Amino acid sequence: MKKVTFLSVLTMFFATTLVFANVWLAAFGWVETNHNFGKIKQGKPVTAEFKFTNKGEAPLIIGKAYGSCGCTGVEYPKEPVMPGASGTIKATFNAAAAGSFNKTVTVESNAEGGAVTLNIQGEVIQ
Repeated sequence: MKKVTFLSVLTMFFATTLVFANVWLAAFGWVETNHNFGKIKQGKPVTAEFKFTNKGEAPLIIGKAYGSCGCTGVEYPKEPVMPGASGTIKATFNAAAAGSFNKTVTVESNAEGGAVTLNIQGEVIQ
């Protein structure tokens, strides 16, 4: 009987922990996740700023943010973003080659839902 009671209490403890663990997650609240530069001049880098707010209950920690190619540089907050606070991820496209482009920035963090993909696009003209 003691084993059954102990196992029941232990099971309820783990179930409660799993339920409340989801409440204490960090969560991105993005203003936008897509940016279209339109037509830009070749050789003039352009930067998109992706603004977000931590809508979760835990500090938001961005472990890594990177572009889909070497033509896109990324800046992101290195310090935790506290609940309710805001931050910005900057994606700079070098615009070296003429033509249309569609690039992504992957943001890896402790936020609910895992990695987030941001998109930049446009057309480089001579």
